[in-house]
Amino acid sequence: MELRLYDTLSREKRAFTPLDPTLVRMYVCGPTVYDFAHIGNARPVIVFDVLFRLLRHLYGAEHVKYVRNITDVDDKINDRAARDYPGLPLNEAIRKVTEQTERQFHDDVDALGCLRPTVEPRATEHIDEMRAIIEKLIAGGFAYVEQDHVLFSPGAMNAANGGLPRYGTLANRSLDEMIAGARVDVAPYKRDATDFVLWKPSKPGEPSWPSPGGISTPGRPGWHIECSAMSWKHLGERFDIHGGGIDLVFPHHENEVAQSCCAFHTPRMAETWMHNGFLQVEGEKMSKSLGNFVTIRELLATDKFGGRSWPGAVLRLTMLKTHYRSPIDWTAQALQESLDNIASWNDAVTPHGLDEAGSYPPPDEVIAPLADDLNFSRAIAEMHQWAKAARAGDYLAAKKLAGAADFLGLQRVAWDQAVQSCAADAEIDDASRAKFDALVAARAAARASKNWAESDRIRDELAALGVVLKDGKDADGKPVTTWEIAR
Repeated sequence: MELRLYDTLSREKRAFTPLDPTLVRMYVCGPTVYDFAHIGNARPVIVFDVLFRLLRHLYGAEHVKYVRNITDVDDKINDRAARDYPGLPLNEAIRKVTEQTERQFHDDVDALGCLRPTVEPRATEHIDEMRAIIEKLIAGGFAYVEQDHVLFSPGAMNAANGGLPRYGTLANRSLDEMIAGARVDVAPYKRDATDFVLWKPSKPGEPSWPSPGGISTPGRPGWHIECSAMSWKHLGERFDIHGGGIDLVFPHHENEVAQSCCAFHTPRMAETWMHNGFLQVEGEKMSKSLGNFVTIRELLATDKFGGRSWPGAVLRLTMLKTHYRSPIDWTAQALQESLDNIASWNDAVTPHGLDEAGSYPPPDEVIAPLADDLNFSRAIAEMHQWAKAARAGDYLAAKKLAGAADFLGLQRVAWDQAVQSCAADAEIDDASRAKFDALVAARAAARASKNWAESDRIRDELAALGVVLKDGKDADGKPVTTWEIAR
């Protein structure tokens, strides 16, 4: 079966042919471990987990190497460590923060049904590789030393001969466009506005290592060089797939291409570049200032979003319903629909006595759409058809549904939890629903007339009845309120 993937660099969907069919190599940018991962962080984890599963199916598990890094040197980590452990030396505090946050990340993505990558390198374990690349770039004239910094020069890259790509090709921008459209740091040690840092001096107490380029002052790496070094160490100078969120195309991935191609004199770093689309929450960009910032842990274990906690399989299915390259709107309604879908599937397969913890082979009808640039929606549509047939007594359809769910990582052992949640909703009688709906409508009218006291009174009355409200906006931007029974 032919695998076709959309390549951000060429801007087309192409047949995938690995450089080495005996070892398919994929790198995906992983978390910076300073806090709980938010739901936007979960999207690339889930998307590339499905691709990892698909590659293993097509080429054999032993012939696929998936690398997802851990960034454990970063200003945000330093700030969190100093805040949480003011009595400890900074390096010791940093180790506590990164180890704890990495455990939290693994617990959360495990709950989402994700397989562990083949290798999960930490940036601080690859300082030697970073220095080696930097030395190559200095020797080649692509980087320079100034005021204890080492900087990469995109201008030098674009002036070079020898088959190197032009800087800006991945992001499809010229140097002038990048200067105009980006927040470019102005610094006295830069020769040009687009030059970016490969290495910088460490501040007192910060993590530091011997510097490259003949610099006597200890320092630490810039962000972009970390991924170039880790992918080189574990996958080689060129590899098959590089993935991440669309927000990483520029500057992070553009700079990775520049560093790696110039250091190793190759026309490409990765043969295929894949990027998942943005995530927004209830129609708005997720941010702490808007109060709609939500972590994976909060969705799994609290009632912060939609008035209930959600099983990992529900979060995963909701993420898979939207094509990975399209923007996704994360809503309580979408989660409820996924919860209902899983309950329906559970009802379809349960009478057939299939082992919840078992593993059934994935049907070709699911593999085929996934092989077409991860067309999740077509695969899920097939699952709905099998559920319908299974409810009519078709054992083969039930087995196909189970096999598809297993392959997509939808954790059938968690489906009973979804059913129980749906059953709790069904216990609300029609009279109560009508009462709650009327109170919500009365509150909406009070809010529209700016009668905030009455609005707050109704909200408190509903809270006393065990009802949680969720204020948001509809597709036209008009205020809308939904309600859930508190769990």
